[in-house]
Amino acid sequence: MAETPSVAEASLPLERDFFLRSLLRQLSGTLEDVVGLDEASGYISVVGGAMGEDIDAAYRTALKVERLSPRQVSEVLVDLKRRIQGDFYVVEETADRIVLGNRRCPFGAMVAGRPSLCMMTSNVFGRIAADNIGYARVEIPRAIAKGDRECLVVVHLNPSAKAEPSAREYFGRVDAARG
Repeated sequence: MAETPSVAEASLPLERDFFLRSLLRQLSGTLEDVVGLDEASGYISVVGGAMGEDIDAAYRTALKVERLSPRQVSEVLVDLKRRIQGDFYVVEETADRIVLGNRRCPFGAMVAGRPSLCMMTSNVFGRIAADNIGYARVEIPRAIAKGDRECLVVVHLNPSAKAEPSAREYFGRVDAARG
């Protein structure tokens, strides 16, 4: 008869990263169920915006620049997702937009069925781009969270008269130190 392992030796997939991703999945699911997808996305977007500001400040400090160049913005968007175990890559980069693909969501399998979590990406990317370039409009036409095989994130860098109903606009913050 096999000996029963101690509680401390029990084989469980429970560690900090898994716990936090599970927490976010449950929180976003509860919000989606209670207030609906649009409102849940709104709540998550507030958090994403604040995180975008913090991440942007950290990169600008580390790179010793007052403002990121458009090329650096693109590099930062890919790098920050790499650091949190996403697999983002540049599909296209022009003066008008940055198009990114993603083969692996940082939330892992926990993102499935939780499209409100895409607001983290939208707001972090939008805040970083807008605060450095002056404007961003982010749309996510494909998302792993919605069952797509990969994500596609389009960060438009110039305002447009044509409105995409699923896109979110971000405007650079007024900052006297930046001019």
